[in-house]
Amino acid sequence: MDTVKKNDFVQVEFSAYANGELFDSTKAEEIKKLSPNTEAKPVIVAVGQQMIVPGFDSALEGKETGKEYTIKLSPKDAFGERKREMVRIVPANSFTERRVTPRPGMQLALDNTIVKILSVSGGRVTVDFNNPLAGKEVEYKFVITRKVSDEKEKASALFEALFRFVPDFNIGEKITVKGPKIIEAYAKAFSPKFKELVGKELDFKEEVKSDKKEEKSEDKKS
Repeated sequence: MDTVKKNDFVQVEFSAYANGELFDSTKAEEIKKLSPNTEAKPVIVAVGQQMIVPGFDSALEGKETGKEYTIKLSPKDAFGERKREMVRIVPANSFTERRVTPRPGMQLALDNTIVKILSVSGGRVTVDFNNPLAGKEVEYKFVITRKVSDEKEKASALFEALFRFVPDFNIGEKITVKGPKIIEAYAKAFSPKFKELVGKELDFKEEVKSDKKEEKSEDKKS
């Protein structure tokens, strides 16, 4: 068995519980109960890089691969304490503009955040912007299945964590990211982190997708 150190990339399988109820998992039979259309897959993280909740992240260091562990985390080390200032009054038209009729108890994405509707009164909607798991103690049962050495897997995991998506890329002396010009700023900003963790800087190559319709019309003209 290998012992895990900070900055190691590892693949982790886990089941997560709050108040004894499953809220997240990497296991197919469990994830189907939570979200039938979601594909279960192991998680790859760089240890100590806050790619998962803080308490879970710090618990990985010093653990052995292939061994089962259970940890219990306080709200502070999990999804944070509940904050009163995160409960806000939002105009109802903020929802109607999105063709949503707010109802008490509804959970939805608002400004890239999962929120909960607490009450609706006339043109005023009381919205809870706290993470749904804020203020709760959580439990993780997990196994570090392997250390990850493949550069592509490492890069993909970092892209997912830092970019929030995995762009088209290839690996040579540098990791070359391909895509529209807007991605270049991300590549420059996160290049030092890739150098630190993967050992290679990010480079950028602009790729502009051609409009097939315009190409066809040009072909007809010629």
